[in-house]
Amino acid sequence: MKLHELHDNPGATKKRKRVGRGPGSGTGKMAGRGIKGQKSRSGVAINGYEGGQMPLYMRLPKRGFNNINAKRHAVVNLGLLQKFIDAKKLDIKKPITEEALVASGLVRRVRDGVRILAKGEFKAKVTIEVTGASKSAIAAVEALGGTLTTSSSPAAE
Repeated sequence: MKLHELHDNPGATKKRKRVGRGPGSGTGKMAGRGIKGQKSRSGVAINGYEGGQMPLYMRLPKRGFNNINAKRHAVVNLGLLQKFIDAKKLDIKKPITEEALVASGLVRRVRDGVRILAKGEFKAKVTIEVTGASKSAIAAVEALGGTLTTSSSPAAE
């Protein structure tokens, strides 16, 4: 086997179509684009148009909406809170507020407030003051002798 004996399998390669190279090529003059009009020009995309038929995006049913009044809370799990306490990023002698959570790096931005959820293991006696909390999170903190106060009513949460 020598270098000059190497070749592709038959049909593995296909010659590139060179359009607009004279009438003898079969794709000269209009280059296979038909005559004049929008679609013969460059930079045209008529996507979603189905020739007057009702387009697919209009035939399909629409569902749901985005509530512009929905509250967007920064969510903190108790397990993650415990991890930051163990790493000495949060001081348990002082009350843990939303400002303290941002300062420690646990929460990036407060948005409409911070909400505490009960996921994970928690074993510190702390005072927490946040916008909202789940009932199970409040129960978990109070079971260890700590307090979790929310600025919103617990019934709304």
